[in-house]
Amino acid sequence: MLGVAGGIAAYKAVEVCRRLVDADVYVIPVLTEDAQRFVGALTFSALASEPARTTLFDGPEPIPHTRLGQQADLVIVAPATAKLIGKYAAGISDDLLTATLLATRAPVLVCPAMHTEMWEHAAVQDNLATLVRRGVFVLEPEAGRLAGGDVGRGRLADPQRIVSRALELLAAPERSPGAGVLAGRHLLVTAGGTREPIDPVRFVGNRSSGKMGHAIADAAQRAGAQVVLVTTSALPAAPGVEVVPVETAQQMRDAVLERSDPTDAVIMAAAVADFRPKAIASEKIKKRDGVPEIVLEPTADILAELGARKRPGQVIVGFAAETERLHEHAAAKLAAKHVDLMVANDVSADDAGFGVDSNRVLVLDPHGGAEALPLMTKAALAGWLVERIALTLGTIDHPSA
Repeated sequence: MLGVAGGIAAYKAVEVCRRLVDADVYVIPVLTEDAQRFVGALTFSALASEPARTTLFDGPEPIPHTRLGQQADLVIVAPATAKLIGKYAAGISDDLLTATLLATRAPVLVCPAMHTEMWEHAAVQDNLATLVRRGVFVLEPEAGRLAGGDVGRGRLADPQRIVSRALELLAAPERSPGAGVLAGRHLLVTAGGTREPIDPVRFVGNRSSGKMGHAIADAAQRAGAQVVLVTTSALPAAPGVEVVPVETAQQMRDAVLERSDPTDAVIMAAAVADFRPKAIASEKIKKRDGVPEIVLEPTADILAELGARKRPGQVIVGFAAETERLHEHAAAKLAAKHVDLMVANDVSADDAGFGVDSNRVLVLDPHGGAEALPLMTKAALAGWLVERIALTLGTIDHPSA
């Protein structure tokens, strides 16, 4: 089901509808009254698999929201306005679209679009956080030209991005244990960049956002695994994922090694600091006291410890964030750490690496295999890695097409 709310970006939903139909998806459009101020229902009726629905009443069915909610394999809302997001988060159902959102148990993909000031408002962000905690998928808006000539973040995600994410969700296994390629398996995933304190205020750290690790945990949980996520990031985790919050490299080491032995696979996506201050000031260092001398010492090499203690049949996946000689450095790390897969990326690239929603990686294995993957969303890469891990564990005997 493709829900369309009342924003200027409603015209882009026409392209989303067309592309979904072209991908052999059966699409039923549902337009709010406000959406019809921007685009006509007839346009969607001409392109979709069924005529567009616009009302709870006056239709051929007495309870259309229940039928639509039960029938849908995926519900997309594009664009999702601040009004729609607020009603959905609050459980208000005063039209066909919001009633269907409350009546469905299918995955829901919300694609917000609004002016920057609205997107950044605390109420909108709180409502989105509420939806994410409930398991709703959110495809964040892009930065660009907005209505009225303004420029900023809030522009509806590109239609192809929406369709790609929708196809990923439609292809994903059900979210219940025992339904996917990792059914019955236990995975441990790490995410985020560690913070090594200098004093109570300052720290040594890196720019890792945790998006890649959280995406992997989400994908593994969808694939039926029981997932423990050791993370420094405040990003939400998928329902059912056990979250272990940490901050420093030592805390991450302790949490990982305490839980790693019984797991089938450990995916070290976190950017663990290589060094930490040898001494931590108990009070904030003042500028008036002059420039401090900070002596660094190495942190524990968690990946090497995991490789050294790996039990038979266990899969260890490492990540290598590099800025040069990607293949050479990743291959050396693969050999030194004794892991099963090494996922390397160039974090100096603007469209891959830290803080962005996409990634481009090189995946190496101990048998000399090297696979360079094209630029893709971190969610898509997570799905690919989950399948590769399943292949390595032997839960599937060949990758999907």
